[in-house]
Amino acid sequence: MVNNKPAPEITPTLDELKAQERRLVFRQFTYDDAWTLGSLLVGLAREREAPVAIDIHRSGQQLFHAALPGSSPDNDAWIARKRRVVERYGSASYLVGAEFRAKGTTFEESSRLDPDEYAAHGGSFPITVEGVGVIGSVTVSGLPQLEDHRFVVEALEEFLQKG
Repeated sequence: MVNNKPAPEITPTLDELKAQERRLVFRQFTYDDAWTLGSLLVGLAREREAPVAIDIHRSGQQLFHAALPGSSPDNDAWIARKRRVVERYGSASYLVGAEFRAKGTTFEESSRLDPDEYAAHGGSFPITVEGVGVIGSVTVSGLPQLEDHRFVVEALEEFLQKG
């Protein structure tokens, strides 16, 4: 008998997630960089027919937004909730959720933040500039949370390798 079940996803460790944040740092982040990164994400999403919405914010200003076929207004609400986690904690939304889970609890149970305003689910990643710190976020919503996180990380790695 053939087993057609997909292999289970390997969840990254806290150390792996923290290493991603240390590695994925920009020298600068301009309006043009936001356009280029956003366009890269749109291109990857179109290739995969991923039903996602994409958002890039810097210093409280939305610099890029795209909604692809299959996405919905709910994805924009998720983007806002995940982005607020990055803004508050200065870390990827997936990492924040994983840190709560590692303590044997959940973000929703223990953060004391309104779950209608904050979501520590994968898909929002800090835009960190060397010597400055976190200045914004890039966020994807529409896939399962680990896939959203990995999708953003993959695009950041590709963008920074070209830079």
